[in-house]
Amino acid sequence: MKISLGSDHAGFRYKEKVKELLISLGHEVKDLGTFSEDPVDYPLFIRPAAEAVASGECERGIVFGGSGNGEAMVANKVHGVRCALCWSEESASLSRQHNDANVLSMGERLISEDLALKIVRIWLETDFDGGRHERRVAMLNAM
Repeated sequence: MKISLGSDHAGFRYKEKVKELLISLGHEVKDLGTFSEDPVDYPLFIRPAAEAVASGECERGIVFGGSGNGEAMVANKVHGVRCALCWSEESASLSRQHNDANVLSMGERLISEDLALKIVRIWLETDFDGGRHERRVAMLNAM
């Protein structure tokens, strides 16, 4: 799978750790920066990572910041992106299973490195339960 990465300075360390994990798992990585812990404006790096997913250049994307909130907001402004801010193993699984999230956002200041790596693995391995979603949509349309 080809995965885009983007971060600000507050998410740089986790971006680098996740990049190592992704490469070790055989994924292709498109790293769109930032490339150090020097302060930057996060939209300059998050939007290109989200656009790479929306355009089809990458199948998924992962973005990082201090909290992950701003990064998720920027990514979700890109048409075709469904970015989920995840903070637990369950939030990662549900973001894929129920929401078909194609971009993951995480906050380096809010979760441990070990948990961040677990979240990435779960998020990559969990499939979208499309049938369940279609039943939910049909039910809502019938109301």
